Amino acid sequence: MKPVPGPDAPHKHVDISGPSPHPSGYPRKIGLLGGSFNPAHGGHRAISLFAMKALGLDEVWWLVSPGNPLKPAKGMAPLSARLARAQHIARRARIRPTAIEAEMGTRYTYDTLRALLHRYPRHRFLWLMGADNLRQFGQWKRARGIARTMPIAVIARPGYDDRVHGDPIMSWLRPFVRPASQSKNWTEWRVPALVQLRFRPDTRSATALRSADPLWHRAYQRPALRDSVTHSLVPSKPVIPPFEKE
Repeated sequence: MKPVPGPDAPHKHVDISGPSPHPSGYPRKIGLLGGSFNPAHGGHRAISLFAMKALGLDEVWWLVSPGNPLKPAKGMAPLSARLARAQHIARRARIRPTAIEAEMGTRYTYDTLRALLHRYPRHRFLWLMGADNLRQFGQWKRARGIARTMPIAVIARPGYDDRVHGDPIMSWLRPFVRPASQSKNWTEWRVPALVQLRFRPDTRSATALRSADPLWHRAYQRPALRDSVTHSLVPSKPVIPPFEKE
């Protein structure tokens, strides 16, 4: 597969700052980046801006999860603080952090994506995934169902292929891999479809930020804040739905 140019390569200028160029309600091409964002940092922003250019996206939505079934709850900051931090990191870019999963009552990616398609039928969605998540993808609930729901773009560090080459889910996905040179045509693809985008390594990590400042979330405590997608008020302690049984 021929990788798309990295963010340092020459490219045609694309405006990825400010509000979406389309009016509210207009069909948009939206990349979905899910995670705990505990906390959000510049690496999330850099990956999102890169994906926006490489895939021709109108926006990227950060799905700030109420809880990750594959991560321990210990050390997880309140959802409202994680959302407030994400909004701060995403400012002045077409990135919209949202706690919509808590509002819809979904905990697993498959359920969230199906609910988003039902709620926003006019938009075109694409799932954004880091290489680290691809290595765990086979453990996700209904991983193949996710791939059959919308196209997937993997934003990978150079050299990650060797670590996932023998994974069963990657073996299943391999026939559906699309050339990176066609990445902006993703709305025309029939699912399952996966494209691999090369991105320069970014050393920033949420783990390192938490280690340096375990109480980082105190600076982002708010009585309530407004969601960037739903425009609903997110309380400081929202009700978190129970885990589903696999």
